[in-house]
Amino acid sequence: MNTMATDLLLIQKDDTWDQCNWIVPLAKALEGLTAEQAAWIPPSGGLSIWQLVNHMYYYNNRLLYRIQGTTPSQPAADDNVSTFGDSGDPLNTDGWNQVIQDTHSVSAELRAQIASLQQSDLEAPYMNTEEKLGHELARWVLHDAYHAGQIVLLRRQQGSWNIVF
Repeated sequence: MNTMATDLLLIQKDDTWDQCNWIVPLAKALEGLTAEQAAWIPPSGGLSIWQLVNHMYYYNNRLLYRIQGTTPSQPAADDNVSTFGDSGDPLNTDGWNQVIQDTHSVSAELRAQIASLQQSDLEAPYMNTEEKLGHELARWVLHDAYHAGQIVLLRRQQGSWNIVF
């Protein structure tokens, strides 16, 4: 069997988005989450789930534009901290539902873009760096898996997590 790098990236993308294999994927970590739960901040401090999703969406959206070779529609964030935004409004169900919808949409678009890539695309420079696009994509998948784990931990702390495996 000749496995291409794009095949491996798609397996990783699927496993971190909605396939329950070795880790809890992001879509499952977010499933059934209310605006109130998403806006909750642990008593010891930290980030809300809403903020983590904002952060992932920001970077996923920018990555999508870069893979497509276009300029992101939103201006670049001042710094990494600003990508998290505020903790969210526990009463804003419509706002939370929109965040979830946008997250699902960008995930599907990213998957389609990755599926369309050729090996030569993965070897191409990422933006104006010496880094290769394939390397950047592999790191991005790990980034989303890391934050999905944080979301599961926050849900466990607030008592809103049911094991999905």
